Amino acid sequence: MSQHTPNALTEIFKRHREILTRLKGEDAHYARLADEYHEVNREVHRIEAETEAASDERTESLKKQRLKLLDEITAIISRERTAAS
Repeated sequence: MSQHTPNALTEIFKRHREILTRLKGEDAHYARLADEYHEVNREVHRIEAETEAASDERTESLKKQRLKLLDEITAIISRERTAAS
């Protein structure tokens, strides 16, 4: 398996890495969401890379969970960007 996992938060939010870093240290809720996102994202990547087997239903469920987490994280980052303006 490649060292690079697609869809990492630092890849998605390249322009806002400083916000990601700050939130990870200051916001326990964000930190939990980010950790959960990374865990789910890595699992999806392993399934897609065929290094881990999963049913179509399990894969779809993980992708939906990842999207829900990403939506929550995006809202937090958006809120932070607005507050900084």
